Amino acid sequence: MSNSLLEARRELALANRIVANEGVIDAFGHVSMRHPADPGRYLLSRSRAPELVTPEDFVEYDLDSVPVRDPGVGQYSERVIHGEIYKARPDVMAVCHHHAPAFMPLLATRSDYVPVFHLGAVGGIKPPYWDQQDEFGDTNMLVVKPEEGASLARALGQGWMVLMNRHGVTVAGTSVKDLIFRSVYSAMNAEYQVRALCIGQSIASLTPGEAQLCGQISTKTTGLERAWEYWSMRVANKAGGLKAADGKTARAKRTTAPAAKRQSGKAGKPRRR
Repeated sequence: MSNSLLEARRELALANRIVANEGVIDAFGHVSMRHPADPGRYLLSRSRAPELVTPEDFVEYDLDSVPVRDPGVGQYSERVIHGEIYKARPDVMAVCHHHAPAFMPLLATRSDYVPVFHLGAVGGIKPPYWDQQDEFGDTNMLVVKPEEGASLARALGQGWMVLMNRHGVTVAGTSVKDLIFRSVYSAMNAEYQVRALCIGQSIASLTPGEAQLCGQISTKTTGLERAWEYWSMRVANKAGGLKAADGKTARAKRTTAPAAKRQSGKAGKPRRR
């Protein structure tokens, strides 16, 4: 395996764990990336909870969502979401499908998502809705057929997020890090929006101009790398030292004990002489 592909797998494994750790995704949902060396393929984990995904779990698919080789393991049934978006959008390099609790009140009432703070601009203003029933009638709500995935991709259009009525959200990104930034901060915005609605007053959305400028925070400042570093450390702390995308083990630095405690041995007990 080439170094670039190995690094990509590590980054994607970490991305899966980040969205789980930040409460965007739970046992269900998935994160993929376009193959770094072959735009006609993508990488998606075998069927397992995202918080448990490792670099060895990824299956290589063509854009019809057929495994390049038999993986011999269970696969996500909704992988066509990823394949059809990559097929329709050559500029998309990563995709996340989730059912974040923050979004569910909006999806249950078919309320528009609007950015209510600057980082929420990553979700756009009133992104499109997709209702599976409109085209396919009653289903179990899972997107499992190529034609269903293609329909969702058409609804996404040239945007970066599509809301799935009574189901979840699908987010696209120009890179894995861009995707995670969009996924985390759009979910945070949805939570703020729902909380604001509970106050009972009208919500003040960012203006189109504000949204355009705020949407550049992740690309024209150090915001993207700063956020990725922060989320990576949170995952590392939780795991007790998870290997990051660079292969190095990240651990939180221990706070040095106060001088008085260092001198007395165990905290609260004087040293025996």
